[in-house]
Amino acid sequence: MAYIAPSILSADFVNLERDIRDIRDNGADWLHVDVMDGMFVPNITIGIPVVRAIRRVTDLPLDVHLMIRQPIRYAEAFIKAGADWLCIHVEADTLENNLACLDKIRALGCKSAVSLKPGTSAEEARPYLEKCDMILVMTVEPGFGGQKFMADMMPKLQALRRMLDAVNPGCLLEVDGGVDANTHAICKENGAQVLVTGSAYFKAADRKAFVRMIQG
Repeated sequence: MAYIAPSILSADFVNLERDIRDIRDNGADWLHVDVMDGMFVPNITIGIPVVRAIRRVTDLPLDVHLMIRQPIRYAEAFIKAGADWLCIHVEADTLENNLACLDKIRALGCKSAVSLKPGTSAEEARPYLEKCDMILVMTVEPGFGGQKFMADMMPKLQALRRMLDAVNPGCLLEVDGGVDANTHAICKENGAQVLVTGSAYFKAADRKAFVRMIQG
């Protein structure tokens, strides 16, 4: 069974509380929150106050994905706002700062994760493997929702699973980008345990059935 984490990036922000409650009522496991700063990726989304507000209206685990430069500057603030999982990008800062950020995340009682852009090899994650509770493989270029799924990321997913099995077998693998009724199966076949889905969830005619299908 896989975990499904619908992304609020595709929600109706005028009715965000309604959509968040809908996600829970339809049986989803986590809530995925995309934070973008307009510099690391070419888009700006939400920040700490919105995460704090989301925390007040749901008991679902908050999977907060920081697509921002130098995430160590804001890790503590996002955790205090309510993040249960905090994911940083390996490309967002120096190795030294990223490792220090993961240590801070764990010291504050939050689950730590790192993410890889499509152009970043699995090898780039190796220094982080023992400090992570989850690795996120992007199957689109980060920045915008609704993009086409990159099936050529599946060998990277397999490589990461092999690497993790050797040093940190309890670490989860997450996939984000283009996950829908057609692509979820190949993700799970190649080792994904957590599936982020945005527009496919919100456009589903029967969201509850969609959640059950992704969970498998």
